[in-house]
Amino acid sequence: MRRSGTKPINRRTFISIAAGGLAVAAGAPRLAHARPAEESPGPSASTAESLAKKLPRWRGFNLLEKFTKDRSGPFIERDFDWMARWRFDFVRLPMDYRCWADPERPGLLDGERGQKCLREIDEAVELGKRYGIHVDLNFHRGPGYCVNPPKEPLDLWKDEKALEAFCAQWRSFAKRYKGIPSSRLSFDLINEPGDLRPADYSRVVRRAVEAIRAEDPARLVIADGIRWGREPVAELVDLKIGQSTRGYEPMRISHHRASWVGGSDSWPEPEWPLREEGSKIFDVERLRRERIEPWKALEAKGVGVHVGEWGAFNRTPRKAVLSWMRDCLSLWKEAGWGWALWNLRGSFGIVDSGRAETKYEDFEGHKLDREMLELLKEF
Repeated sequence: MRRSGTKPINRRTFISIAAGGLAVAAGAPRLAHARPAEESPGPSASTAESLAKKLPRWRGFNLLEKFTKDRSGPFIERDFDWMARWRFDFVRLPMDYRCWADPERPGLLDGERGQKCLREIDEAVELGKRYGIHVDLNFHRGPGYCVNPPKEPLDLWKDEKALEAFCAQWRSFAKRYKGIPSSRLSFDLINEPGDLRPADYSRVVRRAVEAIRAEDPARLVIADGIRWGREPVAELVDLKIGQSTRGYEPMRISHHRASWVGGSDSWPEPEWPLREEGSKIFDVERLRRERIEPWKALEAKGVGVHVGEWGAFNRTPRKAVLSWMRDCLSLWKEAGWGWALWNLRGSFGIVDSGRAETKYEDFEGHKLDREMLELLKEF
């Protein structure tokens, strides 16, 4: 998901963060609240590899409490309770590394603010255990890259300092959560890498996976596809990690009148199937051909697939949204893939979404889109 962001930090500050992160990885104090191994015998690398070959059909939502540093807050137990009651079993946590990193002085953490943030992530992992929900930790913004503005001061795909900081961050998380089974915790490296050469992306992913496995060989790792999660990356097959795709196509359905998508306010009101210029039609068969078949080819090589984000903004006409969602869900069920809606609460979600033409149900002080919820539960 591409959203508007906040004010950038400068190059000097970024390099100080990188240096601090590397110091932690090299033997400086560990992150507070590191968790001990939970099972005896401990989780094995073979278990993570098995999961990566065929990711479970986990279904759930993205939670945004760490999506950006300016709105960072604790994750909410009620969300986990709702998901469990509705029989969902997956949550993806897209996070901004600046929520815990210190932008002003060397070191991985921003003092007590950073420690507090990490404890809140710990709490989310624990809530996942309590409610039987798999937790997927994702860097929506990592050192050197974010799909949203502001642009990072260094470039993860080109600058060694950025890559060192990125790997140091993931190495610290691997150490922190070592011993928690991959059946309930995974790492999704970086959200929606852009229009990259596969070789450039592969270089970064390989270094990050190496850093994680140096601390915890048993951790399940997932990499988003390139071109904003749209295209699978065959160059990563030998790493024995999963890959994550997206469910936002066509954009004229999913992002109708979205303020952060230039020109979307002038798109005509969409219907589904979507009629394009001339006689072209975007329908379920085109989705199958363009968005399912290339990923099934990757899966045939032994790589598990999951749809890490999908959904439609609240300005898309309701009839089109529900028809399009049903076709997407049908295709993913047929493929055997799980998914995570963006989001649970908010303009893409099923709670407090602010959608026109929706008859909301009053639900524990919130407005629930019961019809959309039941559609999700059906698949």
